[in-house]
Amino acid sequence: MIYDVVVVGGGPSGATAAQDLADAGHKVAMLDRAGRIKPCGGAVPPRLITDFNIPDSQIVAKINTARMISPTQRQVDIPIENGYVGMVDREHFDEYLRTRAVDAGADRHTGTFIRIMRGPNGTHVVYRDKATREEVALKTKLIIGADGARSDVARAEVPGGDTIPYVIAYHEIIKAPEPTASYNPKRCDVIYDGAISPDFYGWVFPHGTSASVGMGTGLDGVDLKKATADLRANSGLSDCETIRKEGAPIPLKPLDKWDNGTDVVLAGDAAGVVAPSSGEGIYYAMAGGRVAATAAQACLRSGKAKDLQIARKLFMKEHKTVFKVLGAMQDAYYRSDDRRERFVSLCHDVDVQRLTFEAYMNKKLVKARPMAHLKIGIKNLAHLTGLVSPLRT
Repeated sequence: MIYDVVVVGGGPSGATAAQDLADAGHKVAMLDRAGRIKPCGGAVPPRLITDFNIPDSQIVAKINTARMISPTQRQVDIPIENGYVGMVDREHFDEYLRTRAVDAGADRHTGTFIRIMRGPNGTHVVYRDKATREEVALKTKLIIGADGARSDVARAEVPGGDTIPYVIAYHEIIKAPEPTASYNPKRCDVIYDGAISPDFYGWVFPHGTSASVGMGTGLDGVDLKKATADLRANSGLSDCETIRKEGAPIPLKPLDKWDNGTDVVLAGDAAGVVAPSSGEGIYYAMAGGRVAATAAQACLRSGKAKDLQIARKLFMKEHKTVFKVLGAMQDAYYRSDDRRERFVSLCHDVDVQRLTFEAYMNKKLVKARPMAHLKIGIKNLAHLTGLVSPLRT
């Protein structure tokens, strides 16, 4: 068997790439380590559900409100108009995507990636089979590296793949309590408090019968488990049964190059496509998997390795501006509790709320209301320069 493409990694990015390639009639193998569950709040916007045909059975909760909580415990509830934010549990969602790729015709291999081997007999992806513990070599024309942050494929094959910046995310899946004043099964809580995370944020995201409670940080020396315990205590969730605990790196910036110029292209976390400020990764991972599959198909048709560059070009054409704006917001507001207080204050503004969630739901910056943008810009400048108190809206 000579595969057209071997996809290393079976998360949302890799599974999407494998399914798209199989749907297009290509011989594709998907290699994944079974049993690993990525820490993730699990939020998926309507555009993801539509673009990737996600059935309602995979949506474990439908969120209609986002609550922003400041360092002084001030709360701002932002209603989600004209729809909802879906929540998925990665334990089941990722496996659903892998199964769907197999149903489309992808061959599934379970094991740990070891290396890419090139020689007179062609290119092979070598992995250690989970069941037999023996090395297996898959002969292939192209490779998609979708093996997450700290990607082994990226480190070995793509410039910059070994130096990508990241935060560490940690969460605990707990049994959901009955609704209370501090816990609403249809509300996501986002906690901007330096006592929980000095440079990112904490969260409480409902998952139906369970909930994800966690935080992220890029700073050394932060006790993630203690911070999460404190967050649970502050949210009245200390006594809830803990189902599982997970931690992993989350990349902060897309790589400048996604391919090796020959036969490898990256996708998802391996390419660094997690949104700044929000840390949102599922939609962008799946979008990254789709453009990687598109680039691979172009390369297979033309025989030109430069067509692998299409993946990054397509992704950045659509999402570069959003990433730039979110990155600037993170740099401006996450650096101190005073700035976080100002950010939550800014969230009181109805125009901020509407434009933020329209952009989140549709993955585009909204340009239809220029006066609203101007007003937000003036308020933003006033907060960043200290012209107004963070306690004012």
